[in-house]
Amino acid sequence: MDLVIDSFVTALRLIFTGDREVFSIAGRTLLISTVSTSIAASIFVPVGSLIYFHNFPGKGLLVNIIQTLFSMPTVFVGLLVFITLSKEGPLGSLGLLFTPAAIIIGHVILISPIIAGLTISALRSVAPEIQDTAMSLGASRLQTIYTIVREARYGVSTAVLLGFGRAISEIGLAIIVGGNIRGYTRTLTTAMSIEISTGNFELAMALGIILVSLALAVNILVSRLQHR
Repeated sequence: MDLVIDSFVTALRLIFTGDREVFSIAGRTLLISTVSTSIAASIFVPVGSLIYFHNFPGKGLLVNIIQTLFSMPTVFVGLLVFITLSKEGPLGSLGLLFTPAAIIIGHVILISPIIAGLTISALRSVAPEIQDTAMSLGASRLQTIYTIVREARYGVSTAVLLGFGRAISEIGLAIIVGGNIRGYTRTLTTAMSIEISTGNFELAMALGIILVSLALAVNILVSRLQHR
């Protein structure tokens, strides 16, 4: 019990004194996760919208596959990215393995089903009367789509935030393709794993407190958006 209390107190001291290593790791994690989420959202919010607004054979199966990929194991995504970016892989010549870019690529793959699938769900939740009203007022197809997407904006924002939460809290992928290189690819989760293994519980606790705080902030934002 004393170890837990001592580690917690020391962790708070590291945070409130602005420990350079702690905030360097936290800043890198935020940057990687923000860039990953921005790229995934810019691609897969439109993809989810296209799937929702168009009818085609196999649409139901495609949506089911997307929803199944919500729980895609991070180590599996890491393996795919590792093989692709390794020297023997098709993109090995780019030299991206064990760089922040490799983690970003993996995160985009990991969270894209979440963003696309929840975008579809958000659009489905819009009352049919809104589309009928827009069309009855003479709105074009594009104007009608814009109206529906605008009505679903809080649900779409929730999808993006949940994707960000998934990216910032994963560990397997970041270790596999990032290599957990200190000062370069080490993130909150990977740093915690290495510090725990070396017995540096104070630093691991400080990183954990920051990670939980970020997760809490995301959940609060998601809750507020859902209420709206």
